[in-house]
Amino acid sequence: MTNELITKGKAAKAAARVLATLDSATKNKALQMIADTIMEREPVILEANDQDIENGRANGLSEALLDRLLLTAPRLQSIATDVKSIVILPDPVGEEFESRRLPNGLQVSKRRIPIGVIGVIYESRPNVTIDISALCLKSGNAAILRGGKESRHSNQALAAAVQAGCEAAGLPPASAQLIESPDRTLVKEMLRANSLIDMIIPRGGAALHQFAIENATVPVITGGIGICHLYVDRAADLTKVAPIAVNAKVQRPSVCNALDTLLVHQAVAPQILPRVAEAWAEHGVEMRCDPRALDILQGHPLAKPAGPDDFDTEFLSLVAAVKVVNTIREAIDHIYEHGTGHTDAIITENYTAAMRFINEVNSAAVMVNTSTRFNDGGQFGLGAEVAISTQPLHARGPMALKELTTYKWVVLGNGQIRP
Repeated sequence: MTNELITKGKAAKAAARVLATLDSATKNKALQMIADTIMEREPVILEANDQDIENGRANGLSEALLDRLLLTAPRLQSIATDVKSIVILPDPVGEEFESRRLPNGLQVSKRRIPIGVIGVIYESRPNVTIDISALCLKSGNAAILRGGKESRHSNQALAAAVQAGCEAAGLPPASAQLIESPDRTLVKEMLRANSLIDMIIPRGGAALHQFAIENATVPVITGGIGICHLYVDRAADLTKVAPIAVNAKVQRPSVCNALDTLLVHQAVAPQILPRVAEAWAEHGVEMRCDPRALDILQGHPLAKPAGPDDFDTEFLSLVAAVKVVNTIREAIDHIYEHGTGHTDAIITENYTAAMRFINEVNSAAVMVNTSTRFNDGGQFGLGAEVAISTQPLHARGPMALKELTTYKWVVLGNGQIRP
């Protein structure tokens, strides 16, 4: 194990013990300091990001990845605002729940506690550095962060702002640390650092997630890969479809909750598809269509035949797959076969259809008559998120404060002994 990981891991363990005992006011003061420091250091942070963008273009990064990497003054302000929003959220640490008195007089309850040291391996998006640091801090966890080489300078500037805010509030600087070595072997070391890290969250593409699953001995929570579907039911309000489809696909196409596949019931496809195609065309959205959808959109310049992998692709760009289905059952079956359990939505005015979709689609977030873009910690009122989990255990959907805690049993007695 490399010296950097050993040194920072031990420091994180020590910091985690301190963080676990802090009251809410102290943690909130640190978060406010971090938000203020981010804005005070805006020129330095944006300059560092400019360097990463320049390097990314020189190295041939796609426009989707460059968009994920980009920081602007408004985006930085939004990041600072998200930190402040975490300040006003209830602190989950110490919460007592499921309390009961047993027949023998023992008082038994569960108490929320921090997990300990959270390791996060992520790519491209430097805002993750702040989101994770802030959520870990509020939930009493220390964080060890390993960002991608493409966002190296941005992450260093942001991590420095976090540590400065922590120090100003009297917290250990090791509350949030960035692994700075670009050596890729460190990723595997983190995944196996059971004595130093209590949980790993990989945030990136399918290759990173698969690597984590295959190599981790530390518990891993995966998620963030989203092949997201929007199904337009035969009972849809047709005026809602195009605005929702545009927002879900166009508002920020490079993120995991952006729309990838549009499914349309055959009864409304002739009316719906031309409207959506026209609305998407204003933004340059290319449509990869099944034969029936292509027949309806015949002659549209942005409608092309779907390839063999298009319905299994997270596009992260202005491309969408389009399919006409015969029934809601066919739509749900398609989602089961091609989805990733991230975010799927239905547009319908039929209560029975909506409830069937909710009950049968087993995704982290299932939505009715709204955009897939709402599956987000900030939009759900959680302040931010460390990831959107698509696995069934521990946490699903946006992982925020409560999802970064575990619990211990507390048993209060008065001299009882077990017979």
